[in-house]
Amino acid sequence: MAWTCARQPSLLRCCAPNAKPAQVAQRACGIENAVQQRNKPCDVLDLFVTGALQRRAFEASAGMAPHFARRLLSQTPKGQLPGAKLRSSLDASLQRFARQSLEQHLRELRQHHVEDGAVLVLDNRTGEVLAWVGSSGELSLASEVDAVLALRQPGSTLKPFLYAQALADGRLTAASLLDDAPTHIPTASGLYIPQNYDHQFKGWVSVRTALAASLNVPAVRTLVMVGPERFQAQLNRFGLDIKQSGDYYGYSLALGSAEVSLLNLTNAYRALANDGAWGATQITPGSGVAASRPAVIAPGAAFIVSNILSDPNARARTFGTDSLLATRFWSAVKTGTSKDMRDNWALGFSRRYTVGVWVGNASGAAMHGVSGTSGAAPVWAQVLGYLHRNAPASTSREPTAPPGLMRQQVRFGDELEAPRQEWFLPGTAQAVFASDSIANNAYLASHNSHFEAKILSPAPGSVLALDPDIPPKRQRVSLQASAVSASQAAQLRWWVDGKPLASGPSAQWLPWPGRHVLRLSTANGTKLDEVRVEVRGAGVRVKVPGPSPGT
Repeated sequence: MAWTCARQPSLLRCCAPNAKPAQVAQRACGIENAVQQRNKPCDVLDLFVTGALQRRAFEASAGMAPHFARRLLSQTPKGQLPGAKLRSSLDASLQRFARQSLEQHLRELRQHHVEDGAVLVLDNRTGEVLAWVGSSGELSLASEVDAVLALRQPGSTLKPFLYAQALADGRLTAASLLDDAPTHIPTASGLYIPQNYDHQFKGWVSVRTALAASLNVPAVRTLVMVGPERFQAQLNRFGLDIKQSGDYYGYSLALGSAEVSLLNLTNAYRALANDGAWGATQITPGSGVAASRPAVIAPGAAFIVSNILSDPNARARTFGTDSLLATRFWSAVKTGTSKDMRDNWALGFSRRYTVGVWVGNASGAAMHGVSGTSGAAPVWAQVLGYLHRNAPASTSREPTAPPGLMRQQVRFGDELEAPRQEWFLPGTAQAVFASDSIANNAYLASHNSHFEAKILSPAPGSVLALDPDIPPKRQRVSLQASAVSASQAAQLRWWVDGKPLASGPSAQWLPWPGRHVLRLSTANGTKLDEVRVEVRGAGVRVKVPGPSPGT
């Protein structure tokens, strides 16, 4: 084989970047003999190449936290390094436990084609990093890669931030009903058809059940209300640093199609634990008192989402009543699995700590048969349990609700779900929820004289295409506003490009190619909401003016 390779004296002909050392040595031997026109054994060259390619930046077992140490050094001014003793925020005993827990669990998963993982632990108050396990050490073929910083698809772990935004906007409550049923969403590139993890549908479910049980279709329906662009901006406020626009990902952004790091994602969950207040992480010990942090989401919305993620009954439809996600102390947790089972996550927090775990393969190869509770969740549960082994009772209780939240008894029509006590943001409480009153409305508004109706459909930035097989005059776009009282519904007015169209909470619009502004107002003309959409003709080229501000 070496002689065949020698006819083309180039390593690129035979050896990919991830080729084994023996293969590279054999190819190099053939090239050297071809150039020198000789036929000598290459034992020395084989030894040299193998040693060079297997050399590591650090041994897989070097120190307890080699990746963290590298980051600490990189953030220390060079003038302080010579002879300096650096102090870090790391907890040695916790670091050792987290590393052992990860390695032990990955050994159990080897038969499922899993070899890599990472663990991060943050102090909720200060943001100090208490544990940073960047790889699985000797179990990994890429132990130098810091999986805490690597960008991976987060799967369903983005859903809490989506629902928090919908709650804060007043578009949904925790008791609002969403239809978990097959759906086809038109997009610029075709129909988007979301599926649930188990390829089954649950019918009408509350937001609490949809989030806790991690149902995909209700999440996509929620993103249609919120809009991908606004959701992407919200994720960036949580520190997830998503570079591409929301329209780039489309509605798949609800299911985690963007890429984030374990560091940023864990810190975003820490913001939920802190009632929506985001703060930077710290790798050196501080005063133990957190600096003032900006609120990136309404405290009430963050509290309700955290309450949902801590509810074992709400997650029972997917995870059962006796899963690893249930701890003996109060905790909130969300799992996630990316497309083709390439990444598995468990993110969650107690009142004092936030823990993030990722398992998968640094190469991007898919895992085999790894679920949300069999992948990262066991390590998450072990690490959080270790943190609370001697914790006082005060850190185990449910957090106190922020001022302004209301809790009341709710019931559901057709007994869709059992009656329960539910949390509401101010002005959104209602006692009864039924599918016939929710099917065309995303949330229930207050019953006072003031109302702020929103346009639910179409979503901002929608691109609508006329069907060439249907006569244009027979095609209609359904316009839908959020729910208001009967007296207020009569005051709603629809406008298209500044011209009146219809009155009431819903309307049918005969579209024509071009860019359009759809406006919802009161009877006296006060604007309530406005969206911009584009209609593309069925094979008809239309001259479209330049983009308007805000599109």
